[in-house]
Amino acid sequence: MVESDRELSSMAQALWDNDVNRLQPGKDYRISLQGKAGEMAVLNDDNDGAGYPLFTFVDENIFKKETFLAFISLLDNYVSATGEPEIVTPEEEAENHKFLDSLVQTPTMKIAHKYLVDKKLSPENETDFKKQLYTIWFELYARKGASRPDSSGFEHVFVGETRRGRTVIGFHNWIQLYLQEKLGHIDYKGYSVNANSPQPDENKHIMALQFSWKEGFKPKGSIFIGVSPEFEFALYTLCFLSSPSERVKVQFSLYDVEIVCVHHNQKHIGTTYPMLIRYQNLDH
Repeated sequence: MVESDRELSSMAQALWDNDVNRLQPGKDYRISLQGKAGEMAVLNDDNDGAGYPLFTFVDENIFKKETFLAFISLLDNYVSATGEPEIVTPEEEAENHKFLDSLVQTPTMKIAHKYLVDKKLSPENETDFKKQLYTIWFELYARKGASRPDSSGFEHVFVGETRRGRTVIGFHNWIQLYLQEKLGHIDYKGYSVNANSPQPDENKHIMALQFSWKEGFKPKGSIFIGVSPEFEFALYTLCFLSSPSERVKVQFSLYDVEIVCVHHNQKHIGTTYPMLIRYQNLDH
């Protein structure tokens, strides 16, 4: 196993410690793990390990906070099907910029920015830094099999996409999951574990799960739960810019995590998500 990246681990810990907008499990939200999902790679009703939604409660007052509000405004700006060209309207572009404006004011993003400037990986000027973030996350590109730009890092990771209508790709964000589940578009099928991964815990902030979305199916996806948009953006941007490896092992808080961060043309994020290796406090 890859040894933990010490420097990125200490940065991840700093981001975690300064994530002032993170929700508290059991207080600001509650989830119901229910059963383990089946092993099937296709959608099958016999496969369902959960009869009820994943989220039993979320305090939606949290969504009035600036970064949450700006983030949620972006979620309806995309066509989920890959191969369908994305058209970005001036209003949507303005929403993207508004989100980045709110993001760079947060403690977590300021910490990430300072680190990246010190490493000469990002410009010090805030406007130039936002341009860099825009390219990484929002600039459109053509995903495999598409002739015209049909995707972006943001759409894939935070909104989710469907391939040929049947397979869900990306979709690694708890806020989108909650909102889509509330609308009746998500059917949570249970949590995912393999022989080496720990049992998920309703009071922890990372889990792997199986679900269907609209007509598509996600056999296994892994997400942070209850963290702020700025925490995820800061952590993933750090991994994207500072690590040549597409798999970075970091330790922070209670978690040993592998951050998968796949580059697209070295300029954009193809996908990125956390994979829980173990809980630190259980092995000491």
